[in-house]
Amino acid sequence: MNTHTPDFDSIKHLSPYGTEYWSARELAPLLGYTKWERFLGAIQRAITASEQVGQRTSDHFPSAGKMVMLGSGSQREVPDYLLSRFGCYLIAQNGDPRKPAIAAAQVYFAVATRTNELAQLREQQDQRLHLRVRVADNNRTLAAAAAEVGVLSPSFGIFQNAGYRTLYGGLDVQGIKAHKGIGEREELLDRMSAEELAANDFRITQTAARLRQGGVQGPTQAMETHAQVGQTVRRAIEEIGGQMPEDLPAEPTIKPLLEAHRRQRKKLALPPGNSAEDTLQQGSFDL
Repeated sequence: MNTHTPDFDSIKHLSPYGTEYWSARELAPLLGYTKWERFLGAIQRAITASEQVGQRTSDHFPSAGKMVMLGSGSQREVPDYLLSRFGCYLIAQNGDPRKPAIAAAQVYFAVATRTNELAQLREQQDQRLHLRVRVADNNRTLAAAAAEVGVLSPSFGIFQNAGYRTLYGGLDVQGIKAHKGIGEREELLDRMSAEELAANDFRITQTAARLRQGGVQGPTQAMETHAQVGQTVRRAIEEIGGQMPEDLPAEPTIKPLLEAHRRQRKKLALPPGNSAEDTLQQGSFDL
């Protein structure tokens, strides 16, 4: 790092929840500001810019107090802001361009913000991939449990739709695809977000458990059981104020990541018959 570049990492803090933030009072001198009142003007401009792009001020510029030492040796609380990385970036963008430190901050926080965004995106994709593979595995388990009570393979799609309809407010697989603008030949699960996959995973695992508890016989009772579970999951989402699954937007397909995951599993030479990839290849369980 250039010796003339301010060390912004040296004043970075972490909250008890692991969230990074910067004190505006500590950031000001690194950006070449000696008077708080002038730096406050840059903060206010950054807050305005944040609001104009639809960001919540409280997420990036929460106000706080900071204790400072006075000449007499006593302490006094002064106003401060706890800035997010994005908040720091906006302040740099709205700072005095004549200050060399402002230019350095613009580069630092722009690169750091993008790096952080990419890391978060990767984490989200990893979570989504994990859930996608888990749902495929659990769909295989559900298919086996359904077969034990009399649901034959040709009827598994109808059985699956019984759960989808009650979870998705009356929509079956094709109806969900049409509602979300998903192609007919695309796998519905490949376009689900992590939130939507989690809801379906709960539907699938709880239905399989109910079928294996006993008392369910024949495809009609199995479908009724699946419908009841789907309805219960939907009611739970509604009670906690969640977004209904049919209203969640379709995500970009995760199929390339699935294929890469499948190739990696093959390299590890895992035995066939127990992996999510086997389920995905069979297709009939992956509605």
